[in-house]
Amino acid sequence: MSYQFDFLWLGEYWPQIAKGIAITGQLTLVGGVVGVSLGIACAWARALGPGFLKPVVGAYVELIRNTPFLIQLFFIFFGLPSLGVQLGELSAANLAMIINLGAYSCEIIRAGIQATPRGQFEAGASLAMTPFETFRHVVLVPSLQRIWPALSSQVVIVMLGSAVVSQIAVEDLTFAANFIQSRTFRAFEAYIVSTLIYLALAILLRQAMLALGGLVFPRRAAR
Repeated sequence: MSYQFDFLWLGEYWPQIAKGIAITGQLTLVGGVVGVSLGIACAWARALGPGFLKPVVGAYVELIRNTPFLIQLFFIFFGLPSLGVQLGELSAANLAMIINLGAYSCEIIRAGIQATPRGQFEAGASLAMTPFETFRHVVLVPSLQRIWPALSSQVVIVMLGSAVVSQIAVEDLTFAANFIQSRTFRAFEAYIVSTLIYLALAILLRQAMLALGGLVFPRRAAR
């Protein structure tokens, strides 16, 4: 017997889908902004910071980059309460995404910093800037400009990876798809709809990152 497709449930379950999209967007926004900020700080520490910070940040980066995101999420949500740190589902998911993106973006941004010509550091020193002022005013923006496409791709990857937060009952888009298929027994339809929504979100996020790059780096956009 041939399979009969049925998408009539979309009207009934659209509120759950909309809520899932909103939570996925919130996770991406918080994880992206704070995670990239953490990545910038860690990249500075690894490339230009004091010696005692480099091994500490290096250990954090290697730990996160070489362990599964799902395990990191479970450690934060299920492991930290054993140490007396209680986090709600959404807070744990946000923290896990920030820590994960911070480690990956650190290495991407560090590559941009290390590609900075030595003359730019010398120019900052000649203007009596401190090393931190040189980094902030002379090095950071050109470094971000160099690695913006790679950084944008990493933010998109983290957004797609947020699908696993449904494992700790965060009501994101994947949670909504799981809920719908458990009620309608229409797994194919539920997951094809969620797949198409994730595809649309990824394309929109990539375009938004490109547009943001055009605003932050107007000379690059002009070229």
